[in-house]
Amino acid sequence: MHCSLRRIARHILGIVGTLALTVTASMADSWPQRTVRLVVPVGAGTGPDIAARLFAERLAERWKQPVVVENRPGGDGVVGVTAFVNMRDDHSLLFSFAAPMSVYPATYERLSYDPKRDVIPIASASDTFVALTASLSLKAGSVAEFVALARKQPGKLNCFSAAGAFPYLFLGFAKNMGLDISIVPYRDQNIAVQDLAEGRIHCILSTITTALPAVQSGKARFIAVTNRERAPIAPDVPTAVESGFPDLHFEGLVGFFGPRDLPADRRDRIAADVRAVAAEPVITSRLAAIGQTASAGTPAEFARAIEEQRARMEAIVKSLGNRLAQ
Repeated sequence: MHCSLRRIARHILGIVGTLALTVTASMADSWPQRTVRLVVPVGAGTGPDIAARLFAERLAERWKQPVVVENRPGGDGVVGVTAFVNMRDDHSLLFSFAAPMSVYPATYERLSYDPKRDVIPIASASDTFVALTASLSLKAGSVAEFVALARKQPGKLNCFSAAGAFPYLFLGFAKNMGLDISIVPYRDQNIAVQDLAEGRIHCILSTITTALPAVQSGKARFIAVTNRERAPIAPDVPTAVESGFPDLHFEGLVGFFGPRDLPADRRDRIAADVRAVAAEPVITSRLAAIGQTASAGTPAEFARAIEEQRARMEAIVKSLGNRLAQ
């Protein structure tokens, strides 16, 4: 009798265990079960924010759940990334330019998060185009002409370089070329663009859309983009590599990241959905209009691109001898 009861009890426990595993698997497969939050570490209206909203709209349709964008600007992205890491929410994702994970480990003495442990690359979403733009007053129509003019006038040229990787990229390039050029700090990059148009500074290294007003006014010209491909909004502008200056090559990686405990199967599924959205013509055309190109891949590809950028930035910082003031 007792043996029969024990067998029945074991049988019931087995059924309960199987049901629990089935329910757990079903819940995992049905993610998301509620609103998904995309944390964007820059302000509304910026390039990453606009891209995040494009992807959010299309992913919401695929996931059958709302996808909302939450802007957490400040500290060149550090504030937003830190907030995301501290959320510990399985329905929150980070949508960010890659610099907080690829550049800042080399350029900051300390970070409030561990870029390799706390944030998991899921998939790239877009590539932001970065341009070296020269004032028309400089009379430099190419990178080669810019370098030649700078060599003839040591210490006379001054430029603005947007935050993040750009000051290091530009100073590393200048050092390799043997150029003596000063970087002028600006709190507001829009003022720098105005000064570029008026010839008060000679060049800007920034996202292509930042300098676009000066170019459209006919007072500045793009002389190269740092990306591996030409920008759709400026197809006649060569890449730095095409121009013979690979030291200026830099990809403006933007993409999705997850929390440290993100399950691998969910990461792969989100990445697949991001790739599907990135391939939609409406997404590619709208990204092109804001100086970006759709560029989605696998988690492994995104992680590798970030690691390559991190290694390169570490080498540049080492060559310069010190970190710049943040």
